[in-house]
Amino acid sequence: MSAPPGLSGRPAELPSADFFAVENLLSDTERNKLAELRDFLAAEIAPHAGDWWNAAEFPAHLLPKLAALELSTPTQRGYSHLFAGLVIAEMTRVDTSIATFFLVHHDLFVQSLHSFGSAGQKERLLADASSLRITGAFALTEPMHGSDVAGGLETTARRISSTTGAADDGGDTWVLNGAKRWIGNGTFCDYMLVWARDEADGSVRGFIVDATLPGVSRSRIENKIALRTVQNADIVFKDVRVAEADRFAAISSFDGTRELLRSSRIMVAWQAVGQQLAAFDVARQYAVERQQFGRPLAHFQLIQQQLVTMLGNAVASTGMLVQLARLQEQGAAEMAQVALAKSYASARMRETVALGRSILGGNGIVTDYRMAKIFADAEAIYTYEGSYEINSLIVGRAITGVSAIA
Repeated sequence: MSAPPGLSGRPAELPSADFFAVENLLSDTERNKLAELRDFLAAEIAPHAGDWWNAAEFPAHLLPKLAALELSTPTQRGYSHLFAGLVIAEMTRVDTSIATFFLVHHDLFVQSLHSFGSAGQKERLLADASSLRITGAFALTEPMHGSDVAGGLETTARRISSTTGAADDGGDTWVLNGAKRWIGNGTFCDYMLVWARDEADGSVRGFIVDATLPGVSRSRIENKIALRTVQNADIVFKDVRVAEADRFAAISSFDGTRELLRSSRIMVAWQAVGQQLAAFDVARQYAVERQQFGRPLAHFQLIQQQLVTMLGNAVASTGMLVQLARLQEQGAAEMAQVALAKSYASARMRETVALGRSILGGNGIVTDYRMAKIFADAEAIYTYEGSYEINSLIVGRAITGVSAIA
């Protein structure tokens, strides 16, 4: 997509949106890697992201180049939690859809293998998944259960004897039945992690499911107004047979899933930061270069006030996430703290992108100027990995001792 008329790029002499120099907290190695990521995003993603979004097409041809960055599960490679968060923020700053693909595949699918996979499962899948030779999805949400999926999980797993087909506590095959919805990467993934309730005792089980198994059907969710490049799927399982060897033996309750979701919720909060950085970048550039009444928009006091509010929101959100990264390093990040970070950052994000869209006026509703895409994608971030309301109630429960959720 060519640059919109009159917008040539952010003036180099102006301060960056990292107004409080958060990147100085990174090691030299991490700063260099982040610069490498930025170069990749500028060359391979930024020029095309709008076209992919408009067409609702996923750029599968980019996967080898994305893998070559060697950024899968950064903390498993010795990087800090702050660096891992800034990776997601920078990806989101350029294209929220690519960042979401990365998060689903690496922070949920690959991290699940690291956290819960057996030695055999890791040997069979981990190297290929980390290098994107195979892709994965995380199949938890269901058509009738999103926020309440922990208690409302309806997809079932029944253990049977593979030889007789009868129920058998010592059997080596599981039969899955049920449906999942909003599964990112679900239309094209090679494997998916499926969460189901054991018919025998009601416990939660996790399975690595080959997406080509008989009984698995997938269909793309159409007509989205956000994250259009992400391929979300409705998935149905009808008598799908999964080997005992593909079950996560370490998972017998929702606690393991909750542990993964806590980490991915942090990354979505970092997406809210990246979304604000993107909105500020575009709005500031537009305000400096767009002429109205014979002078740049940036000359007007109301525009400057809006830009300062946008920057303040981004800086405040980033500061909260920086402290959360410190807590992660100590193994002390609690779910209520994560929920506050996600709810706060996503609320500030919603305000920030709305201000940015306003600054662009009519040009703020066409994807040629990026802001319309940023504005629309923000709505998905506001909702997934716990809606604003659910995350607020998690914090409310923590500070009052009283649950208002159920």
